[in-house]
Amino acid sequence: MCGIVGQLNFDNSPVSPLILRRMTDAIVHRGPDGEGHWIDGNVGLGHRRLSIIDLSPAGHQPMISADHRYILSYNGEIYNFRELRTELEAKGYWFRSQTDSEVVLYALAEWGTDALLKFNGMFALAFWDRKEKNLLLARDRYGIKPLYYFVNEKKLIFGSEQKAILEQPAFDRKINKKALLEYFTFQNIFTDQTLLEGIHLLQPGHYATIDLSKKSNHLRFVQYWDYHFSEPDTPVDRREYVEELDQLFQQAVFRQLVSDVELGSYLSGGMDSGSITALAASNFPYLKTFTCGFDLSSASGIELAFDERTKAEAMSAKFKTEHYEMVLKAGDMERCLGELAWHLEEPRVGQSYPNFYASILASKFVKVVLSGAGGDELFGGYPWRYYRNVGAKNFEEFIDEYYSYWQRLIPNTEIAKVFGPIWDDVKDVWTRDIFEDVFSNHFNSLEKPEDYINHSLYFEAKTFLHGLFVVEDKLSMANSLEARVPFMDNDLVNFAMRCPIGLKLNNLGEVMRLNENEVGRKTNKYFQKTSDGKQLLRDMMSKYIPSEIVEGKKQGFSSPDSSWFKGDSIDFVRKVIYNKKNKTYDYFDSNAVLSLVDEHLHGKKNRRLLIWSLLNFEKFLNEFNL
Repeated sequence: MCGIVGQLNFDNSPVSPLILRRMTDAIVHRGPDGEGHWIDGNVGLGHRRLSIIDLSPAGHQPMISADHRYILSYNGEIYNFRELRTELEAKGYWFRSQTDSEVVLYALAEWGTDALLKFNGMFALAFWDRKEKNLLLARDRYGIKPLYYFVNEKKLIFGSEQKAILEQPAFDRKINKKALLEYFTFQNIFTDQTLLEGIHLLQPGHYATIDLSKKSNHLRFVQYWDYHFSEPDTPVDRREYVEELDQLFQQAVFRQLVSDVELGSYLSGGMDSGSITALAASNFPYLKTFTCGFDLSSASGIELAFDERTKAEAMSAKFKTEHYEMVLKAGDMERCLGELAWHLEEPRVGQSYPNFYASILASKFVKVVLSGAGGDELFGGYPWRYYRNVGAKNFEEFIDEYYSYWQRLIPNTEIAKVFGPIWDDVKDVWTRDIFEDVFSNHFNSLEKPEDYINHSLYFEAKTFLHGLFVVEDKLSMANSLEARVPFMDNDLVNFAMRCPIGLKLNNLGEVMRLNENEVGRKTNKYFQKTSDGKQLLRDMMSKYIPSEIVEGKKQGFSSPDSSWFKGDSIDFVRKVIYNKKNKTYDYFDSNAVLSLVDEHLHGKKNRRLLIWSLLNFEKFLNEFNL
């Protein structure tokens, strides 16, 4: 796990060693164990190393092939690297190290971009072919590892984080107003845009190439992989599916235990992290586990269930782990927000500061931590979302229904008012079109309710889960911590995509048989958080974790900010958001914003996500001098 940077000058001017070093210095937190730089005229690659596998100098990067033709700067872990190494050795390749990095280097040399489909893991990489004068940039299937780039007629600049690109003296820092509208609609960015004008995020499952031998500065993008959720054509045997899932889940966890440094696991109190911990603990006596809880003394309503420390402690006792926990209070958000905004670089999904504190806790004891991310998105963990569109009559109706649900921050009816100061610059942005474009590559027919739910799963894996991965990467690497996600093992993902909806959701049949004569909103009861989802996963996990965990309602990792923003943190909210001289109001109409925030403070609406995003955006503007 590391950080990469690079530069390619199209006019053949030499890359500056000083600027390349400044780029790697900007991401030193991603790799405090070593640094490397390689320059050949107009091409430069840089690297920061976090040593995980083969801690010796043989793992130094940028890594150069034995014939000096290929140079690699790589960030990630390929968990099947030993199998690939055996294949390459049979073809005559000789290895100097025990790293997966060297396997990636020679796999790309041997198979070209076809190697990307062979990799089972997470990665972002830059690969330069000196003979062909060709640069390859690539990102893993699921977008676990980020890769940003800026390109104009003179140069291409790229890095694991945007702050590396900002070290280029010629870069003009400006807010991307259209991306800002996208974010404040969805609390996420679905396109390749970022909040900094000109900087793009290479999309998951994509690679990009530039061929200088053809005297071209044109980036060519190729999508080499995508999710495809579908219903099976053959009869379903639930027992066989449970057995196959169990085998694949064990395989996924055990693959990701490979490490030459100590490894731990998050243990939230839910079944995903609990099952991963159960298997990991069977291999590592006294595995270290980590939980963040919350002070609920001023919480109310459903927030009283947000602290899962008791459940986590019970599972720690069962699995005999060495357990550590941290308790977050209302003031902890205020204390970390500046540092958080700097590392996060731009707001993304959710209220991410609890994840930041969790990574701080884990990094005090281990360099690698296992995470349960992905289980919900692959196996149907959010049924109250999917049930909203099972009755859609066609694709357009499905889009309308789901699009309205995913307007998480500012509804369309308020957009023009809120963005008043910049409305002329963004009024041609149709966020519904952005939403619909997510499905441009998912060609399922839409004939029955299961098809619409598979469309929902596709959407959430492509957008919500990807946003979670961007946040997880930034906040773990801020603390020089590698976070691994066993649910995103290739074989396990392939299984989840062909798993029938009837084995994922418990109440789909009942929703489809709604009584049309029932009084009131008939589907309201299905829009509540329940234990309906992940049924097959629950069946499989029952052998690893206690029944009360398996049968529990879905509980996300969230702090009780709805109450804190109206209570313990209200002074901080007022200090930041109610200050009309803040930079935020260069882009937003202050009266329109404060009208929405007032609704929360007076208990009329739950606007906690909007308040969090406004606080984060203001800090982002200040931290990056925008």
